[in-house]
Amino acid sequence: MNHSDFVGTFTLTFAEYRYADGEVKAIYGNDPIGMLMYDAAGHVAIQIMRRDRPNFAKNDRLGGTPEETKSAFDGYLAYFGTYTVDEEKHTVTHHLQGALLPNWVDGDQARFFELTGNRLTLQTPPLMIGNREAVGHLIWQKI
Repeated sequence: MNHSDFVGTFTLTFAEYRYADGEVKAIYGNDPIGMLMYDAAGHVAIQIMRRDRPNFAKNDRLGGTPEETKSAFDGYLAYFGTYTVDEEKHTVTHHLQGALLPNWVDGDQARFFELTGNRLTLQTPPLMIGNREAVGHLIWQKI
């Protein structure tokens, strides 16, 4: 396995977050949608969203109420940057240049991976999700 095995576009087929107490949450809903792209030059871009995010009352992306804006933000994840693969540790690290969550900009997001054929499984280290640490489990299918 090498860097080139990651190159391509993947669609999200499964996403859940597991808390230490055993609780499991599908923070992007039961039928999330997402796209993950790795290119040969070492760039990565990812977007994940809930399919059931409610529309804003006004068709104005800067004109949402606080509740509408929170729902839109909470139901979406996006970032881009570069990536490196550590085959020995089975990790792919996304080096972020931009992100919906400002705290992630200029930081690294490591993911444990299993790549079998066209199926990529990513597991996060513990992340803060709703003021508690949870581990994300995401499954992607190469298209």
